[in-house]
Amino acid sequence: MLVLFAIFFPIFIIHVIGMWKVFKKAGYEGWECIVPIYNGLIFLKIIGKPWWWIFLFCIPYVNVVFLIWGYNMLSKSFGKDEGFTVGLFLLSFIFVPILGFCKAQYQGPYGDPILFRAYKDRNNPQFDFERNELV
Repeated sequence: MLVLFAIFFPIFIIHVIGMWKVFKKAGYEGWECIVPIYNGLIFLKIIGKPWWWIFLFCIPYVNVVFLIWGYNMLSKSFGKDEGFTVGLFLLSFIFVPILGFCKAQYQGPYGDPILFRAYKDRNNPQFDFERNELV
């Protein structure tokens, strides 16, 4: 048991550090990635999906589809392509820190096309992340 802990604990820590950086890049506090359930709600805000999607992540088999879809929207929110989505799904402990520490900038919530376009428009910097709307 100690051997498994010694292997998986550093991987977990690397993943948390990567998510911390991803949350910071998206305009949220890093600590929000370590609070269970709340981190899922913030993840949904980052990708531009409604809060009730959290329930879809609790349904067996359906959760895999929505996790892949969510990872795709996360990678698109940072300007990455579908290949990066595959990496996020299969090797998240490697690709999440890459996303957190690379030069990619948050481009807006990809799941909401209107807000995504508005956020990408640098002439309109008045975007309120708390209310998830333009000011």
